[in-house]
Amino acid sequence: MSLLDSIKGPEDVQSLKAHEIPVLASEIRERIIQVTSKNGGHVGPNLGVVELTIALHRVFSSPKDSFLFDVSHQGYVHKLLTGRNDQRFDALRKDGGLSGFLNQKESEHDAFGAGHAGTALSAALGMATARDLKGTDDHVVAVCGDAAFTCGVTLEALNNVTESTEKLIIILNDNKWSIAKNVGALSKYFNELITNPIYNRINDDLERFLHKIPGGKKIIKLGAKWKRDTKDFLISSSIFEKFGIRYIGPIDGHDPKQLEYYLEFAKNATQPVLLHVLTTKGKGYDVAIKNPERFHGASPFNIDTGKSIETKQKPALKYQEVMGMTLTKLAKEDKKIVGITAAMPSGTSLNILEKELPNQFFDVGIAEEHAVLYAAGMASKGFHPVCSIYSTFLQRAYDQIIHDVAIQNLPVLFCMDRSGLSANDGATHHGLFDLSYLRPIPNCLIMAPADEDEMADMIKTGLNYKGPSFVRYPRGEGPGKTLKETPTALEIGLSKRAHEGIEVDIWALGAMFNLGEKLVLRLSEHNITAGLVNPRFVKPIDKKAILSSAKKSKLIVTLEDNVINGGFGSAVTEVINDSEINCPVERIGWPDKFIDHGSSVQQLRDSVNLDLESILQKVILRIQSIEQEEAKVELN
Repeated sequence: MSLLDSIKGPEDVQSLKAHEIPVLASEIRERIIQVTSKNGGHVGPNLGVVELTIALHRVFSSPKDSFLFDVSHQGYVHKLLTGRNDQRFDALRKDGGLSGFLNQKESEHDAFGAGHAGTALSAALGMATARDLKGTDDHVVAVCGDAAFTCGVTLEALNNVTESTEKLIIILNDNKWSIAKNVGALSKYFNELITNPIYNRINDDLERFLHKIPGGKKIIKLGAKWKRDTKDFLISSSIFEKFGIRYIGPIDGHDPKQLEYYLEFAKNATQPVLLHVLTTKGKGYDVAIKNPERFHGASPFNIDTGKSIETKQKPALKYQEVMGMTLTKLAKEDKKIVGITAAMPSGTSLNILEKELPNQFFDVGIAEEHAVLYAAGMASKGFHPVCSIYSTFLQRAYDQIIHDVAIQNLPVLFCMDRSGLSANDGATHHGLFDLSYLRPIPNCLIMAPADEDEMADMIKTGLNYKGPSFVRYPRGEGPGKTLKETPTALEIGLSKRAHEGIEVDIWALGAMFNLGEKLVLRLSEHNITAGLVNPRFVKPIDKKAILSSAKKSKLIVTLEDNVINGGFGSAVTEVINDSEINCPVERIGWPDKFIDHGSSVQQLRDSVNLDLESILQKVILRIQSIEQEEAKVELN
């Protein structure tokens, strides 16, 4: 039996001999590489925190002590050390397997669930304050990546630490990467701390130094503030000490002895402490070290080569690639068009623009609120910014969308990648709410393409629009439609009919259009003649076409890759109700619940009866019910 197999919980980690820790670390890395090579997942981030996570469990006692991992995409090691090294880990990010993030429902050792950056410090501070109010002696440790400090919410929490508690441990896990290479002033500042050998020596030896100078003992008696101020004469203190937090570092994040020493120090400290820990993203797997961006969140791969395992010979273009290619083509023609990303150039395919037109590309770090407000500022000066942000991450900038873009009717185009499901990632990453949160906002143009070519046309349409516009599209490949040489702007608010029908009219939005085509064929097998419409626009919606459909059909069916509440189906229902036409609407979309992770989009659809057969039976039953009511009316 391997050493890892003998670890059933944190107490087993604490009982290890010092010489066994490198062995355990090696076995953990091998386990993570084996599983993620089959399932995909966050390879690099987890390989980088192996020794750090082991040290946390040796110094502290989970679940009494709480560990919060920012984003929590580096929580695989923590899962393996807390009783989850079983078949559930083999099925990581698959149906019946463990979540790819920390999840309170999964284990008592997961103190706080998260899937977005910047959450750990604020939540940890809240937990520490709650502990202080209860009068307990447990510890709270926030493990924050260096990129987390580019998030506004992390800086807001940092400002509030010493006002809230005297006992908090912050670990700055510094690997110089978020998803892409870190950018901005803070990234440069952390590098300066790393490369300054004087700083840490003075920080550690200051008290001994003060003993040797006249009046030094009096300074020591006056307290830590004077120690910091005296040290400032020799070298400027860290930004963290300006916030009243003791800074210690840099620390080798792959040296177990050093990690445990400083964690013990932080555990016994009488003020908030930040440990600056240096780690290597992808440690132990050379391919991941050489390709940190690709192995941040990897698809299944060949362990020997690191190359992705392709399931198709000639895959269709991904929607994100269409966005990147189209935007780059249009930006070459208009220098006022710029692309903005929040630390995801490759994930959004804005790296295509970055490569071709670097002066028209801007990466602002993991700072979605800033990205949107930054775009608003550029738009106010005559530029036409394109913000490419995942649907789930754009939720963080909702105030900026309303307050700074929509109220001023500024021409910012939002390309919302991953609208719909991100199957393996689960609830934190599904983009199922954007239609519902955007629809109520005045001045907005909201579009959803049924194929790749229509996607390109919608980007052109959004760039021509004199106000905020949104294009939502799913993760992955399109249906395989060939792109025109030059995208064409669409007539705003105009839907496109694909099939004429008599009894049923299906309005299938965006990625659901293909399912709508299949539904038409299946209904015909039951002698039900169905029409099909590609709505294209959610706002403004094609009222004329909807009312025409309502007047001639027994039933309108709406299909959308969004929660049912407040989405496209609700918009159609509102149009019909406002016109006082008596036509029922069968709204089909995601239910009023958070959808967990699963092996595939189809598996998750099946789990909530959004598969073709379930939808077919639902429509047939609704038609039968309508016909029965009509028969009763005729009899009366």
